[in-house]
Formats: sequence, structure tokens, C-alpha cells
Amino acid sequence: MKKSFLIIAIIVFGFINLTAQDVAFGAKAGLNLATITGDETDGLDSRTAFHLGVVAEISVSEKFSVQPELLYSAQGASDSFEGIDVDLKIDYINLPVMAKFYVAEGFSLEAGPRVGFLLSAKGEGGGESIDFKDETKGIDFGVNLGVGYKLESGLNFGARYNLGLSNINDGEDSDDFKNQNSVFQLSVGYFF
Repeated sequence: MKKSFLIIAIIVFGFINLTAQDVAFGAKAGLNLATITGDETDGLDSRTAFHLGVVAEISVSEKFSVQPELLYSAQGASDSFEGIDVDLKIDYINLPVMAKFYVAEGFSLEAGPRVGFLLSAKGEGGGESIDFKDETKGIDFGVNLGVGYKLESGLNFGARYNLGLSNINDGEDSDDFKNQNSVFQLSVGYFF
């Protein structure tokens, strides 16, 4: 998995250096409101967590750019089991590639695919911690939709919804129970 991650990162950032006319690099961080959707998830609440990482914006034209990102994203959900609050902490390194269309000065509509590489999967509550990484798929695919606003100074703001497309379960019952990640993100960033 580490080799796959490294190869993808080299390809994405290598592509930037080879083809870009106008490239801006930056960093971003923000709030995640994450949950898990799918089979038997009616009682789950969202997990409030965070994301942070680096971005590059490649201007293709005055109105269109491509923005690959490398983000740490804390995801999962919250639940209550027999009166005990439980946090399902599923953390990823996400690689979204966003197509950005500028509809007005600084304001963009964004969409693009995302691949996530699982870092950890734990259930924590009542002073106990259970690792369920072995029952969680190592790679997660999804699609992102969002809006952004970029000031001339480089400061930028975004709101994004990350819809998981693949089943995150990898245990014995993974064919019977299909669950996907669902994350709403608010972020602030800066292009250097």
C-alpha cells in the first residue's frame, strides 16, 4: 500500500511540473463532519474531526484549473451502545483531484474523484479501544463536490461533500453489509 501511495503521489506532482503553465502551491486545513452510510447505519451520528494537507492549483485557462491534493482526513462516525458513547475513528490519507470552474471572480465550482488510503480504524468508548483495521478495506474510492472562494492574497475558503462510492467493509460479512464514507468538509487554505 505504501508503494501505491508513493507512486500515485509522484505521478500527480510529476504531472504538475511537466505540464503546468501557472501553478500555485498551498496548504489547507479544516473541519470534517463525517459519518458512515449504508446497511444498518440508522443510529449513527456524525464524528466531528479535521483534515489538513497540501494542494496545488494548475491553471489550464482563465476559468478552469485542476487541483490535486494530499490530505490527512479523520473520518468515521459516532454511536451509542448500551449507554456508552463510542467513536468510530477511521482515518485516511486522501488524494482528491478537483476540476475547478471559476464562475465569478474568485468563486469556483469543484468536482472530482478521490482515492483514500486507510491509516487506522478504531472504536473508542468507555475507556476501551478496539482496532478494526483488518475488517476495513485499505483503499476507499469516492467523488467530491464543492464550492470555493479564493482571494487575490492567496487566502481561500471551501465547502465540500465527499461521497464514498466503495464498500469500506473487508470482514467476513462484507458481502452482506455495505457501508460507505460520507464527509462534509469546511476548509481554509493559503496559496503561496
